[in-house]
Amino acid sequence: MNNRLTRALALAIPLAASASVLQAEEYRVTITNLTQAQYFTPILVASHERGHPVFLPGQPASGELEAVAEGGDTGPLAASLDASDDVYDISVSEGLLAPGESVTVEVEGKKDYRYISLVSMLIPTNDAFIGLSGVKVPRRKNSAAMIPVPAYDAGTELNDESCASIPGPVCGGAGMSAEGGEGFIHVHPGIHGTGDLSAATYDWRNPAALVTIERMK
Repeated sequence: MNNRLTRALALAIPLAASASVLQAEEYRVTITNLTQAQYFTPILVASHERGHPVFLPGQPASGELEAVAEGGDTGPLAASLDASDDVYDISVSEGLLAPGESVTVEVEGKKDYRYISLVSMLIPTNDAFIGLSGVKVPRRKNSAAMIPVPAYDAGTELNDESCASIPGPVCGGAGMSAEGGEGFIHVHPGIHGTGDLSAATYDWRNPAALVTIERMK
C-alpha cells in the first residue's frame, strides 16, 4: 500500500467517527404537573422509531406499563425498551414531581429515531398514568412543541381508591395489589371519593400535564 493511500485511510477513519457523532441529536423534554394534589412518579422518556408505540389507548396495557401505572416501577419497561432495536435512548427523571412543578429530561436521537414517548404514574391513584406514545420531535433545531397530556387509566386495577392498594407518601399501600380493571387503556375518570381519597383534594380535570419537546441539536 503506498504512503498516500495509507494517509488517506488514516484521515478517513476519524472523519467517519466524527460524522457518526454529529448525526446524534439532543431532545429536551419538560414535563409540568398541572394537577392540584397528584404527584408524578419518576418519568420514563424514550426516543424511538416511528411505529413503536409504548401504549395504545383502547388496547390492553402491557405488563411493563402495568408496573408503571400501578406501582411507579419503570424498571421492566426500561429493560424492554432497551432491548429493542427500535429504541435509541432512554432516560428517567429522579424523585416525585409535585403539583405545579416541572422537570426536564434529556434524551438523544437521530434520523429515523425522532419520536418521543413517556409514562409516569399519578399518586395517589390505583392505576392512573400520564403518557405520550410516539410524538414526533420538532423538525427544526431550537424549536419546541407544547402538548397538553391527559391522565390515562391503565385498565389493569379496580379504582377502589383504597389506600391499601395505592403506593406512595399519601397512602403507603402496596402497588399492584388490587385485581380487576376495565381491561383496556382509556382516559381516567378521576377521583370520586368512593374510598379513602377525598375528591375535593385529589380529583383533577384533564389535561393533567403539559409536555414541551425541544430539539436542541
